[in-house]
Amino acid sequence: MIDLLILAVGIVVVVAGAEIFFDGLLAVSSRLKTAPFVVTALVSGFELENLAAGIAANAKGLPGAAAGTFLGGTTFLALGVTGLAAMIRPLEASLPWKPLAAAAFSPLALVVVSIDGSLSRSDGAVLVVWFIAVMFVLARTGRDIVGGGDDEAPKSRPILRLLGGLVALSVGGEVLGEGIRGTVSRFGVSQTLLGNTVIAASVEAEEIGRVALPAKRGRSDLALGNIIGTVAHFIAFNAGVIALVHPLRLDDTSRHLHLPVAVASVLLVCTLLIARDRLSRWEGAGLLLAYIAYIAVAIGGALH
Repeated sequence: MIDLLILAVGIVVVVAGAEIFFDGLLAVSSRLKTAPFVVTALVSGFELENLAAGIAANAKGLPGAAAGTFLGGTTFLALGVTGLAAMIRPLEASLPWKPLAAAAFSPLALVVVSIDGSLSRSDGAVLVVWFIAVMFVLARTGRDIVGGGDDEAPKSRPILRLLGGLVALSVGGEVLGEGIRGTVSRFGVSQTLLGNTVIAASVEAEEIGRVALPAKRGRSDLALGNIIGTVAHFIAFNAGVIALVHPLRLDDTSRHLHLPVAVASVLLVCTLLIARDRLSRWEGAGLLLAYIAYIAVAIGGALH
């Protein structure tokens, strides 16, 4: 009962924080005369709680859980959150192909440096440099994107609104994550499975609010900017920083299941957007079902 109450409180705080963050984001982009898509991609992807969870897990000798924060987190965003957002309201942003291509290639460096089954400190440095390059391309190619919708950015205290929304989202995500973890704590699962599923989803619970609210209000550019930017942060920056702090070894399950699925999920979403300029409710449902199937396969593999 207590876990359900914590879960409910977390949802309320996440929704409230998403409203504040969304308004602040529009205001900041208006003040800077920059496309909201670019501000979203650059700012909202810095998930300190996700990064902290990965560093802590790796330091405690749980490399599978640490890898899960950025691998499972990427899959959760690309399939689960994107699918849910499209089901709420079809995502029609008509984004240029170049920022989408940059996002699609963001996992490339991780694929290359992880061939030997580990991420050394030098590999971590390569990933961080790759992340900077991807962000540069995103910013340069996405600066002329004009979003739809009829939202008017608030004129007063935009930075305060943006930071206040981030704080509320982080606090709400933490509370929501505790509620989720509490409901599954009685089940014995492997650290790799836990990291790629429960931890990845619970730590990033506020992403649902960050993406679903703009989608509901007709700002698909912001919803997709958040997804694209955060995926690049996870798969390159977070992975790189975790390895820089302490070298990370990827087990067989991470290399043969979670990494390929994370890469494929990013490629799938970006390809759909490049080819169709939109994601319908049916396609959103397909992405969500794909995420559920991935979870089922991961659980099935852990039980054998």
